[in-house]
Amino acid sequence: MAPRDPAAPGSGPYDPVAARSARSDSAAARLGPYDQAGTSAGSGTTPGTSARTTLSPGTTPSPGAAPVPKQRSKRRPRGSARFAGMMEVEAAPVAAPEAAVPPVSAPAAPSGRTPRGARFAGAAEAPAPARTEAPDEDARRATAETVQTLTRLRREGRSGEAHALLVEVAHWPAARFPLLAAELHRAGLDADWATLLWEAASLPADLLVGAADALAAAGRSADGSQMLRQGVARPAPEIGTAVLSLADQGRQREIRALLDAYVRVRTPEEAARSAEADPGRLVPLLLAAAKGVSEERHWDLVHALRVAGFTA
Repeated sequence: MAPRDPAAPGSGPYDPVAARSARSDSAAARLGPYDQAGTSAGSGTTPGTSARTTLSPGTTPSPGAAPVPKQRSKRRPRGSARFAGMMEVEAAPVAAPEAAVPPVSAPAAPSGRTPRGARFAGAAEAPAPARTEAPDEDARRATAETVQTLTRLRREGRSGEAHALLVEVAHWPAARFPLLAAELHRAGLDADWATLLWEAASLPADLLVGAADALAAAGRSADGSQMLRQGVARPAPEIGTAVLSLADQGRQREIRALLDAYVRVRTPEEAARSAEADPGRLVPLLLAAAKGVSEERHWDLVHALRVAGFTA
């Protein structure tokens, strides 16, 4: 005889606890695997400790549930040359040590020795500038009186006397020429200054070069050059004689200044004729001056000297 079901009616005294347990077991037996999954999802619990929710087939995730953004890993990228040095810790800038500044030595006192070697080629041969005496009070007073006299003579129309005064002034010391130029231009006597330059061109060669040097030293190089150009317009034999006179006095700078203007202004044939007085001394000086002007002028003078019968 089979045992009685405690939950069945009429089988003895009724036990409510046993009846509820029996009904729960019977209901679980009737549910399928998918119904059990749905029941678990509806109850809000998941088997195990996983945070993911198991969905039954045919269901879709809720649209309101936004995906949690993945945080970028702060792990240092490795294994590729493209990331070399990207994540290195920036080191603090290191100040470079200051270079030691060599002490500045005081300039050495001139020893008086002549510099030698290729670096100083021609340095010892540079001509020294001309020395001109500064005009004194007597020169300033004489210049002012002369300009006043010239102004009065020009105003009265006494041109002859004014020209005679200019001829006399042309023989003044070389240091007075710059002062004369300034005072004559200030008084508006530009024409008288041009006349004075022309008259000074007839001075002896040494005085001519001295006056030109004084003008150049005072910033009037154009006037000095004009005076020399006009001064070398004298006959060729006279130029040769003047150069020989300067050579006897050892005035090489004046010779160079005079012959430089001479070979620039005169033709090669005229320059060759000036060597007749002493070809042995004058030909080398003429050739040196012509070469200082240009190579073409040098060869033109060589040809003219050979035509004139001189060895060049």
